[in-house]
Amino acid sequence: MSGLRARIQTVEGWGVEGAVLTVTDLAGQQVARATADAKGAVATEPLPPGVYTAVLTAAGYNPVARTAQIGSDGAGSLGEIPLQPVAGSVELPPAGPWTIDPVHTTVVATARHLGIASIRARFGEVNGRITIGRPVEQSSVHAEIKAASIDSGIQMRDDHLRSPDFLDVETYPTISFASTALHQRGADRWALAGELTLHGERRQVELDLTYGGWGPDPWGGVRAAFHAETLLHRNDFAINYNAMVRAGVAAIGTTVKVEIDIEAVQGESLPQM
Repeated sequence: MSGLRARIQTVEGWGVEGAVLTVTDLAGQQVARATADAKGAVATEPLPPGVYTAVLTAAGYNPVARTAQIGSDGAGSLGEIPLQPVAGSVELPPAGPWTIDPVHTTVVATARHLGIASIRARFGEVNGRITIGRPVEQSSVHAEIKAASIDSGIQMRDDHLRSPDFLDVETYPTISFASTALHQRGADRWALAGELTLHGERRQVELDLTYGGWGPDPWGGVRAAFHAETLLHRNDFAINYNAMVRAGVAAIGTTVKVEIDIEAVQGESLPQM
């Protein structure tokens, strides 16, 4: 039987292995201490009923304190506790040009289907360039996606998505993004604003960008990793297909979640492998 439980995680939801939960009583005396497992889960031994102070710490993260209530069964829960990285603890990639590696970059769009499920489609052909500036707010991103590379795993559906009902890839073969501003939200999180050109329409969008770090790769190059997410409304881009099914539910929802995982290689071009 456990006492005080918690799941310690990053702001992106990954468990922080090795994080420490320290519990003190109202007099400031330590009564329990436990270390998180690989999933960030941590639990103390059962504790006497009462009110305690819980402090959660991990290397590279700001500590978090919470008030904990332990019941008559000796147990209590803090739920999920996100830890913020210490400011300045994230090493930014070197300044200069970086080339997006299409083999290790994915763009996935998810839309609701019939109001109860989701359709996920991946764009397989992505290329572009990132220029890391100093200060980093002067960085820029330009990326292009081949619209016809959309792949949902079903040929008939992909043909429909490529048709004039949706992407109309014959008329608009390229989806492009050009950044206009970068603002820091946390030690490793940024708001990346830019212009998205899709289906012949150009709109301002903002991506929630997370920086994953940089380092050498096995092929003699240097790589940096990023994850970005945003929500798009397809009606904003004149994609107005809206077949209805019974009860007035749209076959495919109008809101699309876009998730992007990018690996970029330092330099003006990709190395020959």
